[in-house]
Amino acid sequence: MGTGASAPTAGPTAGPTVVPDAGPTGTSFHDMWRELLPIGRHPDSGGYRRFAWTAADAECRAWFEEQARSRGLAYEVDRNGNQWAWLGDPAQGDAVVSGSHLDSVPDGGAFDGPLGVVSSFAALDVLRSRNAQLSRPIAIVNFGDEEGARFGLACVGSRLTAGQLTVEQAHRLTDGDGITLPQAMESAGYDPDIIGPDPERLARIGAFVELHVEQGRALDLSGDRVGIASAIWPHGRWRFDFRGEANHAGTTRLVDRRDPMLSYAETVLAARREAELAGAVATFGKISVEPNGVNAIPSLVRGWLDSRAAGQETLDTVVTGIEKAAREYAAAHGVDLDVVRESFTPVVEFDHALRDELARILGNDTDLKVPVLGTGAGHDAGILSGSIPTAMLFVRNPTGVSHSPAESAAEDDCVAGVSALADVLEGLARR
Repeated sequence: MGTGASAPTAGPTAGPTVVPDAGPTGTSFHDMWRELLPIGRHPDSGGYRRFAWTAADAECRAWFEEQARSRGLAYEVDRNGNQWAWLGDPAQGDAVVSGSHLDSVPDGGAFDGPLGVVSSFAALDVLRSRNAQLSRPIAIVNFGDEEGARFGLACVGSRLTAGQLTVEQAHRLTDGDGITLPQAMESAGYDPDIIGPDPERLARIGAFVELHVEQGRALDLSGDRVGIASAIWPHGRWRFDFRGEANHAGTTRLVDRRDPMLSYAETVLAARREAELAGAVATFGKISVEPNGVNAIPSLVRGWLDSRAAGQETLDTVVTGIEKAAREYAAAHGVDLDVVRESFTPVVEFDHALRDELARILGNDTDLKVPVLGTGAGHDAGILSGSIPTAMLFVRNPTGVSHSPAESAAEDDCVAGVSALADVLEGLARR
């Protein structure tokens, strides 16, 4: 793919854009899904390890480029490594954009992210079959490093584009092996010296609609296949560093120990308690231990807290309660504690006018109910909401399981999602 950004092929600047025939290399939703399914899948866990700027990520990116070119779409990579496929002239402005991401959490599921990208290409195929004539350009995007699995910060590609992550902050990001983000990008063939805010690109976008598998059971409980997002809960990540004293596990009396693992374990339980009391969620899902020996008392236990709530005040109450309990436990065990907020996203209310327009478009089909629901999961659409009008569609998840190999969606629900997205893209792009 080369380094840096590449310019898309310009399309017509006036008159309607006719969706091009994909030709014999065009693939259906099912064919695309089967092609993408094995990439980055771990043979033991059955989950996906598609981490940013790795070999699996490169395969996913090559797949995206092939889908774009096989449909006669103009393909480009922006300054932050995000991939774009354009129908029509990007310079025309007021573009309607769809897409999501292709990376994963460690041993994640197949649907989180890829469903939105595959559905976007499939929706364009639907428009092609309708011979749709559009007055606005359409683009499909694959945002890089949405999950933050490698460098610990979610939505790096969209944050950089929107100016919510500075170049200096991005250059300081490192993975578990000490490799920096610039080093990783360079190794993958991209130029890290050009990353940064991209206001010119955002100015060309009139609306961004992201389709995503629901990460919960609201649609399953209501019996609906597709829903519209109302808002994303405020959420953040905090790092708790418990520092004690390393010592021999077999010879050190219990009363003589400064064991940070005890304080950490009690804090995990406190997080569950505080979340239950507030009607929120709080999770310690990642831990690092030093020296990490079976027969050694730890000197450092570092745990990462993820917490989310329907409102800012509730989230503040939960995190404050967890930190207060952690400090009490640390003091009781003679352990030092540092708490660092590594990332935070306030509540995101999706653009009301765009959300209502989606409901109007989909409401024309009397057989399709479109409930409006909130979500506790973060998305690129949430990051971009401060810069451009954004909205989201959810596809039913029968178990509600996500970030796991058990994540799923029924085939007919996925097809319903493609149909809904096609209707939305056509409705918005014909205005």
